[in-house]
Amino acid sequence: MRIRKEIVPFIVVALLGWFVFFGILKSFGCPLAIAFGVAVALFAMSCLYLLWFFRDPPRRPPADEQAILAAADGVIAAIKTFEPEEFQSISMLAGLNPEDLGRLRTEAVMRISIFLSLFDVHVNRVPISGASCFLGYFPGKHLFTFEEKSSDVNQHNSILISNEKTICLVNQIVGPVCRRVVYWLDPKTPTPVHAGDDFGMMKFGSRLDMYFPASDIELLVQEGEKVRAGESVIGRYR
Repeated sequence: MRIRKEIVPFIVVALLGWFVFFGILKSFGCPLAIAFGVAVALFAMSCLYLLWFFRDPPRRPPADEQAILAAADGVIAAIKTFEPEEFQSISMLAGLNPEDLGRLRTEAVMRISIFLSLFDVHVNRVPISGASCFLGYFPGKHLFTFEEKSSDVNQHNSILISNEKTICLVNQIVGPVCRRVVYWLDPKTPTPVHAGDDFGMMKFGSRLDMYFPASDIELLVQEGEKVRAGESVIGRYR
């Protein structure tokens, strides 16, 4: 199983924490062997968790060309449909330029929200084949991402993926623990992508929202359902 290179600075921080914790134990008169053993045990547990968190397991997308895939591992937290006026207000609140959103400006929009726990794979994968365009990184609040309002006001990356059948707005949303979202593709130019490809990562518990024109998608999931990025079919093209 591949481990993402983003783990490196966190391992360094864990190592520095080991030295600090070891020094604290020693300063309180803890015997050398005990202080060393406890500090090493905590460092080892931290490293094991980081290896688990930054894992990037192989995924095999279904062969069905009509399938729309989950872009993140986690639980379907909410499914909601917005009328054009309501979605425009939400998109402007989130910092998006309406001119970038194409048909999402003029049609009813379906939002599928996935909540990621601290134990889910946090690598994000492309839900539909097409061209991926990075719309930008938008500062915002850090509400807990299980709160519905976090979709509208939290700090996030926005990516628009489009093909001849539909368009999909993907928001990588951070919470109070997760403070970093990463887009690995070229942010300056549209990039060809295939459903199931890696495109980014969210660090330490997050929320991912996917927006589609409601008329384009036949929904195949429901709230509370567990999904896997790049493999679980959440819908089909109509």
